[in-house]
Amino acid sequence: MMKSINCGLLRKEHVGQIVTLAGWVHRRRDHGGLIFFDLRDRSGLVQVVFNADISEPAHTLAEEVRSEYVVQVKGVVRARPEGLINPHLATGEIEVEVNELSILNAAKTPPFAINEATEVRDEVRLKYRYLDLRRERMQKNLVLRHQITTFIRNYMDQNDFIDIETPILLKSTPEGARDFVVPSRLHAGKFYALPQSPQQMKQLLMVAGFERYYQIARCFRDEDLRADRQLEFTQLDMEMSFVESDDVRALIEAMLIQLIESVSDMKIQQQPFPVLTYQEAMDRFGIDRPDLRFGMELIDLTEAVRDSNFGVFAHTAAAGGQIKALCVPGAASFSRKKIDLLTETVKARGAKGLVWMKAERDGLRSSIAKFLTEEEKDAIIRLTGANEGDLILAVADKPAVVAESLSTLRTQLGAELGLADPDTLALCWVVDFPLLEWSEEEERWVAVHHPFTSAKPEQWPLLETDPGAVLANAYDVVCNGMEIGGGSIRIHDAEHQSMLFRALGISDEEAREQFGHLLEAFSYGAPPHGGIALGMDRLIAILAREESIREVIAFPKTASATDLLLNSPSPISDRQLEELHLKIVE
Repeated sequence: MMKSINCGLLRKEHVGQIVTLAGWVHRRRDHGGLIFFDLRDRSGLVQVVFNADISEPAHTLAEEVRSEYVVQVKGVVRARPEGLINPHLATGEIEVEVNELSILNAAKTPPFAINEATEVRDEVRLKYRYLDLRRERMQKNLVLRHQITTFIRNYMDQNDFIDIETPILLKSTPEGARDFVVPSRLHAGKFYALPQSPQQMKQLLMVAGFERYYQIARCFRDEDLRADRQLEFTQLDMEMSFVESDDVRALIEAMLIQLIESVSDMKIQQQPFPVLTYQEAMDRFGIDRPDLRFGMELIDLTEAVRDSNFGVFAHTAAAGGQIKALCVPGAASFSRKKIDLLTETVKARGAKGLVWMKAERDGLRSSIAKFLTEEEKDAIIRLTGANEGDLILAVADKPAVVAESLSTLRTQLGAELGLADPDTLALCWVVDFPLLEWSEEEERWVAVHHPFTSAKPEQWPLLETDPGAVLANAYDVVCNGMEIGGGSIRIHDAEHQSMLFRALGISDEEAREQFGHLLEAFSYGAPPHGGIALGMDRLIAILAREESIREVIAFPKTASATDLLLNSPSPISDRQLEELHLKIVE
């Protein structure tokens, strides 16, 4: 080894020992006869000092060294003089008096400071990602990622799960997000698909009798990127046989609690995790992944203002729409300009406008107050629980528009007003999702989760008479308004699987072509089974207090799905195209 100990491990008990260190020069300070380096490796920093009176050759060579040079030093650990101790550094009580210095590699001046937490454009950070990863923030995040995956592997092993790899080259199927496809050289005109998840493979592993499977799986989806989405991502994928939904949820809930206590100082708001039905989440928060760190729930005013003289309310209620509101605590002081900005927020989500009402000592003040009776005003104050100084914001529209616009407004205001404690993790389960939803674009029913999700056992007959009323035996785990995992009890017999395929508009012939392997497997004694997939990148980002999953992924793509480090995607040669039986059409 080129070093006898890591830089960050040196302490006062090492005083007097001769050590060899190697790492990067984090900072350099030249005081003439004395030159100081902060030497950095993965474990941390230590101060090393070059004294011309101790070693003239080492001091002379140190004059050539600059930040980010890779060096090796040998010297004696000394206690720092009283008054020069650095209490903010783990190694702050000692320094290394250097006798020998070797420059292992020189470094150009980096395009941004490695030793400072300065703002750097994302494009520059990603182009020089290997330098960005040297910075303390990124080192800390990736070490946390390692700690989390190590904990999960140990937990799954202790609970009798078997780690099994599944293929990366699979078959493209019609359901789900857009696949990444891979052309076959050996089979002209045919393609593999990269897995969006190992869903079918893990179900086949249950048929194979392994009973408890897990994998830290790489998954791929060709979809638009955002802060919590990348083209390639990692999930904890797991499946269990002979279980019901409560069993899966109990195992994952216990794992998450132990994991958070092990790697984080954040506190869990409520244990056991609250369980909300999908309908309850939509009614109270307008979204199926609510942030429970604060209240400000959606309040239904429809019946209270159904006969109002305010035409927007009356017409909306008569047309089967909803009038819902948020009570924003202490926000009656919002200016008209601020309310106009909030109005633009809901309009961007499809709402036609935003009604505001300020709770004052003598009642409601609003531009629509003259259209409301005293009874209607009293009902609005009672239902919203508004106190003097609060602001009531209402949207009247179709239920879906009301839900999306007010849930967006709630999340935005929760952040702006500091209602969501950044040190708190509000986890919950959302259950009883619809099995199917109607797609206006495709003019057919589509699966809310995926086409292998089981219906509630007693509701299978409804699939042929009222598909929209069927509830899925599915569950999502949500943290601070972000879905971090989703799972279900799966279909395990060919009859029900074929029934669901038909409800999705997939003919028996197409089902045999696309999913014949699964239907055939079910005929050989498939056990009841269920599982879940946790989004590792999202979970790690939350625990790292990062807003974007890019900050916890070593080499992510940009928002436009490019890799600035490797300059991809990029063209391939004509020879490769010919081998793959492909032709580029402009």
